Amino acid sequence: MGGAAKTRIVLLGPPGAGKGTQAKRLASELGLPHLSSGDILRAEVGRQSPLGIRAQSYMDRGELVPDALIIEMIASRIEGAEGFILDGFPRTVAQAEALEGVASIDVVLNIMLERGEVIRRLTARRVCSDCGAIRNLASEGLDESASCPSCGGTLSQRDDDRQEVIEHRFDVYTEQTAPLVSFYRERRLLADIDGSRPSDEVHAAVLRELTQ
Repeated sequence: MGGAAKTRIVLLGPPGAGKGTQAKRLASELGLPHLSSGDILRAEVGRQSPLGIRAQSYMDRGELVPDALIIEMIASRIEGAEGFILDGFPRTVAQAEALEGVASIDVVLNIMLERGEVIRRLTARRVCSDCGAIRNLASEGLDESASCPSCGGTLSQRDDDRQEVIEHRFDVYTEQTAPLVSFYRERRLLADIDGSRPSDEVHAAVLRELTQ
C-alpha cells in the first residue's frame, strides 16, 4: 500500500469507533506519521505540563479540549508534511477551517458507530498499569478481576471510560463534531465506513477508499 495516492488522511467517528486502531495500522502500512490529539494530550497530562494541567479538567469531564490548546500543537507537526494520519483532530468545524489554512486533505474517513455500541465498547475498556496495553473485557472474554493477559499487570478503567462520561462524550461528539460530516461531504472529501464490522473488515474498507 506504499503507493496509495491519498496520504493526507483525517479519521472521523465517535469515541470507541476504532479510529486509533485503524490509524495505527495505516501508519505502519503506509509509513505515515499517526497524530492522535488524544494520545498527545494524555501524555501532557501524565507529565503534568502546563498544557496537560489545563486539558485534564476538560478530559476528566469528557468534554472537548478548547481549540486554542491543540491547533498550534497539531499545526507544528503537519505543516509542510507530504502525508499524515490525523486521529481525533479536527473535532469541530472551527478546527477544520483552521486546518485548511495549514494543510490540504486528501480524504476524510468517517467511521460510523451507534451510541449503544459506543457505550458497550468503552465501558469494557481497561488499561494495564504496567505495560500500557489496552484490553477489552467484553471482546476478550475477561472478567472484572482479570490481570493483563500480556504481562500480568493490573487492569484499570480510565476516568474517561466511565459510563456517564462516555454518554456525555457521545453527546458532545454529536453536537460539536458530527457537523464535520456535512463540512467534509460538501467538499467531496468524505467516505463513510461501517465501524460496527470486525476490525479487519473495517480496515479493508479503509484501504479501498484510499486507492479509489
